[in-house]
Amino acid sequence: MFIQVLRGKAGDSAAARRQMDRWMKELRPGASGFLGTTAGVTTAGEMIALARFESPEQARANSDRPEQGAWWEEMAKTFSGAVTFSDSSDVDVLLGGGSNEAGFVQIMKGKAADKARARTLLPEIERMVKTSRPDVLGAVLAWHDDGTFTEAVYFKSEADARQAEQHDTPEVLVEVQAAMPVTEFLDLSEPWLW
Repeated sequence: MFIQVLRGKAGDSAAARRQMDRWMKELRPGASGFLGTTAGVTTAGEMIALARFESPEQARANSDRPEQGAWWEEMAKTFSGAVTFSDSSDVDVLLGGGSNEAGFVQIMKGKAADKARARTLLPEIERMVKTSRPDVLGAVLAWHDDGTFTEAVYFKSEADARQAEQHDTPEVLVEVQAAMPVTEFLDLSEPWLW
């Protein structure tokens, strides 16, 4: 799997949503290997999107289409400044990955202190989540070349996620947090999911 993360300050979030809907209707049919997109705007006005493709080659082929370039020119106008892009073809999927059934998505960014250790703990995390976190629907974790990561966790609802946060943190989660400390949380209370 390949994930491209784009992020910037939202200027006109309603126009951004219309552009994303337009892409799904008009450009998606020609986007070979497209798997899905998770996007939205935080309460602080940050827009973030994770576009998932089967491979980097298919994502690149999509980017090279003239209609994609024309669409991006319009989409870029919905931001109020520069947009950053972070790519990853080093991706882990938990519980089947993203879910269009999510009512809340939390995106976490950070820099791995011990990526190898974090990865060895992921199967145990998945088992723990299956048995004790019914609010979690799935997750995708993109490792970037600069040592940073972007993780999106899909929840049934924000209320369920917040309630579960009040319980004691399992030891395995403490270990994962030490191996890959989160430096930023981007909460999408109204996620856009395709």
